[in-house]
Formats: sequence, C-alpha cells, structure tokens
Amino acid sequence: MLKRGLPPTHPGEILKALFIDERKLTISEVAKGINMARANLSAVINGHLGISPELAVKLSEAFGNTAEFWLNLQKNYELWHAEKKINRATIRHFQQVNAES
Repeated sequence: MLKRGLPPTHPGEILKALFIDERKLTISEVAKGINMARANLSAVINGHLGISPELAVKLSEAFGNTAEFWLNLQKNYELWHAEKKINRATIRHFQQVNAES
C-alpha cells in the first residue's frame, strides 16, 4: 500500500513533461514514431487512458528506459486510487487453516 497523502502524477503527465516537452517533440511526432494513433496518445497524456504493456514497450524503446518504468508509474497511480476507493473495513478476513501432519 502506498502511504502518501498526495496522489501520484498520472503517467501521461510525466510522459508529456519529462519526455515529450523536454525533447521539444510534438504529440503527433511521438505518436507517429511509436506507431500509435495521435488521438490515443493524446488520451494517455490527458489522463483518459493508462499505459498498457504494449505502450510501455514502445515508450521504453523510444526513450531508452524500461517497460517496467512505465508500468510501475501506471501501477502506482492505479493502486493509490484503488486504496482511496476501497473501504477495507467492509472486507471479510479469511484466516489460513493449518494442516495437521
């Protein structure tokens, strides 16, 4: 469980700020370079879509990092939001039964 008060930044914002804008690229240019529809890449950047495993592989190849980097950003983002959404107090606990030898 992530123990932070502030939500993690959506991976699309990180993609835009640190990888597209820093290199003075356009969304269209990156979309074409990774064989992706511009509208889909724009949806990721605007937080409407997440980073899929396939997109993570494409981004890792394009920007010289790892697919795990991108997937971890997405996982952390989704997990933080899930932790805020789920009421753990309503979950039943199932205890492990010890088998006798």
